[in-house]
Amino acid sequence: MENRNKIIIGSRGSKLALIQANWVKSELEKANKEIEFFIEVIKTTGDKILDTPLAKIGDIGLFTKELEEALLDKRVDLVVHSAKDMPTAIPDGLEIGAVTEREDPHDALISKDNKSLKDLPQGATLGTSSLRRKAQILALRQDLNIVDLRGNLDTRIGKLKSGELDAIVVAKAGLNRLGRGDEASEIIPSDIMLHAVGQGALCIEVRENDEQVIGIIKVLQHFDTRYCVLAERTLLKRLQGGCQIPIGAHAEVIFPVNLKMEAVVCSLDGTTIIRDSVEGKVDDYATMGNELAERLLGRGGRQILEDIRTKLAAEQVK
Repeated sequence: MENRNKIIIGSRGSKLALIQANWVKSELEKANKEIEFFIEVIKTTGDKILDTPLAKIGDIGLFTKELEEALLDKRVDLVVHSAKDMPTAIPDGLEIGAVTEREDPHDALISKDNKSLKDLPQGATLGTSSLRRKAQILALRQDLNIVDLRGNLDTRIGKLKSGELDAIVVAKAGLNRLGRGDEASEIIPSDIMLHAVGQGALCIEVRENDEQVIGIIKVLQHFDTRYCVLAERTLLKRLQGGCQIPIGAHAEVIFPVNLKMEAVVCSLDGTTIIRDSVEGKVDDYATMGNELAERLLGRGGRQILEDIRTKLAAEQVK
């Protein structure tokens, strides 16, 4: 295949997505002076439907399908995804070519009067679009009124400032990338809330046979993060979860060659929390992901997930 001197990067059009895509573009330009890089904005289903909770839409490829179609059609040469948005099933002909170094993967609380999650007033109203966050918050605070909240960060914070909400929960990585990390009232500890699979990392998706692009993006590869994200994704795939199923997971490389992963499966109302962890060699990330998933399923996670899927399927039909 003839080497191209022009490479097109596919991205969603949100402010955060474009910050991420422009960072990728800048890194690739530094390493490839002879190539021009351009960003093509592609609107996804998740970007078009903003007035419906994500769980009621269904979550297979909400923020990735149209980007992947553009990649397969060769309208773009690579795609930048937030790793947490990527379904575990990747279309034939595509692959994750690189995983970037992870930003802070924790969830963050932004609240009135800078209060922590534990210190929010009795019955406070908290906004989040994530069933994972909702379930883990309810496990700690059954008294809170949790409402669906979608939109960009400005929209979410606007509802907080208007008095409509007392607090919101967002990804700390997104706040940091937007230059607004200091607005967090609390970085929610992992013992209270485990983050989404892949949260904080970017996945660069490419065509399997595109050797030029595969070679170009090697500069973005962060191997420790790649092992961690692939371990988390293996777990999620075995649990047959998606980004709207209340599953949290955190993997980290323990110096020098070990990997430790913790995961949680929650009932929607937060009354049942099943949590476990594994540790092993980084090369065994797939085995570890499957092993941890089996443990969670065997301890009651299977019934929880079946109940949730039945409930969500019924809501999507309405």
